[in-house]
Amino acid sequence: MKRILLVCLFFISISANAQKIIAIKCGKLLDARSGTIKSKQIIYVKGNAILSVGGDVKADTSIDLSDAFVMPGMIDCHTHVLLQGDITSEDYNVQILKESVPYRTIRAVKSCYQSLMNGFTTIRDLGTEGAGYADVDLKRAIENGEMAGPRLNVSTLAINTTGHYPIKSSEYAWELKMPKGLQEITGADEARRAVRQQLEGGADWIKIYADRGYYRLEDGSFRALPNFTTEEITAIGDETIRSRKRLAAHAMTRDGIIASINAGASTIEHGSGMDEECMKLMAAKGIYWCPTLFVNAYVAEGRAQLGSPINLYFQQSIESTFKKAIGMGVKLAYGTDIGGYDWKLPQAKDFEYFVQWGLDPVKAIQTATITAADLLDKKGKIGEIIPGAFADIIALKVDPTKDIKALQDVKWVMKGGKVYKDFK
Repeated sequence: MKRILLVCLFFISISANAQKIIAIKCGKLLDARSGTIKSKQIIYVKGNAILSVGGDVKADTSIDLSDAFVMPGMIDCHTHVLLQGDITSEDYNVQILKESVPYRTIRAVKSCYQSLMNGFTTIRDLGTEGAGYADVDLKRAIENGEMAGPRLNVSTLAINTTGHYPIKSSEYAWELKMPKGLQEITGADEARRAVRQQLEGGADWIKIYADRGYYRLEDGSFRALPNFTTEEITAIGDETIRSRKRLAAHAMTRDGIIASINAGASTIEHGSGMDEECMKLMAAKGIYWCPTLFVNAYVAEGRAQLGSPINLYFQQSIESTFKKAIGMGVKLAYGTDIGGYDWKLPQAKDFEYFVQWGLDPVKAIQTATITAADLLDKKGKIGEIIPGAFADIIALKVDPTKDIKALQDVKWVMKGGKVYKDFK
């Protein structure tokens, strides 16, 4: 009986400690929604959530960030934690063919931790690239406290049509049945089944690869081959929406973008070769664009040297495309495609392009806070520091509204009320 009483008191003690109120003293505090910066504010955290900002609250302990710039944890809407950089098809094939899924998952644990240390407290991971439902396991492990990482929104396998994605059997002995980087379908029935299977496996989002074979016309515009028939892509969109989930579409040109939007896609990934008709349609329907700018620049030279110059062509025109899309009211959400480039490189690099190409630094930050939260249907829970939101908070030594590169050097990270990275 005495032993039972001691165990009960132990757990009561843990619960009480978890509910202690922490006062975080901020030097500067960014209100992500209004874009205003306030001085000498105090954030009160209780458990995993923000209790209040300001007010007369009795705290149990305090954290001094009075010399720091404080803001909400950032959100990356396009990552691949199970990839470690794939400039060339050989880079990709090595990971798929020579690394087991358990080994890749172990490496992904490190990727998740790195993302959190980078100040990204939430990510949307868009495809395991041949690693099955390992992203669901990573999400569960993070939620259960088995490992450190951001809040994960996962899309599991991604979907394409048969023969239109690596690894292609024609590159190897035809007798071999090669593993694939996603789930292949042929026909509307298989398309619908794939969505159901992935949702059963734990997918939060459904992802498709909508086009391929990109090429540039003489007038400088871009086209591609669509991957799906109208019946196939419509079935995917219908099944996704009927299941109260949302669709993300890898689509570079109008051939993939317009088909994806017509099928019900909520986000367009990359979109490097979009035209004005795409922009008008996206703006009218409130479709989010994740442009993933740094990864294109990173892979362009290496792929061109191997005979595929399309990324170089995209690089030559993307600044103009970006400015035009923003001017036409396309919603911009921060997404990097990190994993497509090495996790050792900056995850906050795309902000530089945003600002260089005319976006105000605060508006650039909003793409990775309030706008990204809206995209993930988490308004009021992530992406801002308000009562009731998760206590996902980061701090920097340098004001990023004056130097956007400061976001590449996050000094302090709290997620869900727990400090994961402290000033050294």
